[in-house]
Amino acid sequence: MNVAILTIGDEVLAGETANANAHWLAGEVTRNGARVRRILTMPDVRADITDRVRAWADEFDAVIVTGGLGGTHDDVTADAIADAFDRDLVVDEAVRTAVLETVAAYRDANPEVVDEHDLDIDVAAWAALPEGARPLLNDEGLCPGFVIENVYAFPGVPAEVRAIFGLVAAEFAGDGVATTLYTPQPEGSMTGVLDAARATFDVAIGSYPDTEGHNRITVRGDDAEAVATVAEWLRERVTVVDDA
Repeated sequence: MNVAILTIGDEVLAGETANANAHWLAGEVTRNGARVRRILTMPDVRADITDRVRAWADEFDAVIVTGGLGGTHDDVTADAIADAFDRDLVVDEAVRTAVLETVAAYRDANPEVVDEHDLDIDVAAWAALPEGARPLLNDEGLCPGFVIENVYAFPGVPAEVRAIFGLVAAEFAGDGVATTLYTPQPEGSMTGVLDAARATFDVAIGSYPDTEGHNRITVRGDDAEAVATVAEWLRERVTVVDDA
């Protein structure tokens, strides 16, 4: 299963917010056995998001989009994804109810804040999803996520992403496996061995330097036995130590 991750947000591109969602999602998708093939961050521009989602929905098995959901002026992600599938935005009654309950709970818990700042929530704006989308109700926040065909959309708040992804994590199951070896050898001393491994075996082999610890060699593939065979082959040719 090949997956692409699309992060939406001017604040991410400006360096004001770390792209924690893409990092976390990539790790979760990989642990589930799927393969992340693309990660991209885009600004809050509706037409550009539409074009990217439409292209990636055709190219990959699944597309995860985070950020830009909600009812504020720069939340254009739901509109853009609806455009990508030629759908209108509609309000599902279960989603409307969930949003109303969240707003009510917030008002009850924060009456002084609500009174001071004249909180006025446009429930329809927060609850609207592309027609035919499967809602992913958000127990951690106000805005729901959703799934439409092979596109999964989550809000941008990390705690909400983690909670909502848990609802669909099983849908990212795959056969991908990986083994990581740690070595004190410099990368330059392993060039010949790694080139030979790549030429001999049908797996992905990555070499990653670490200036504060041991360098890493990671073997990835869709066949656990093949990955184990390559890892053993490398152990016989590279100095391998326990990670510390």
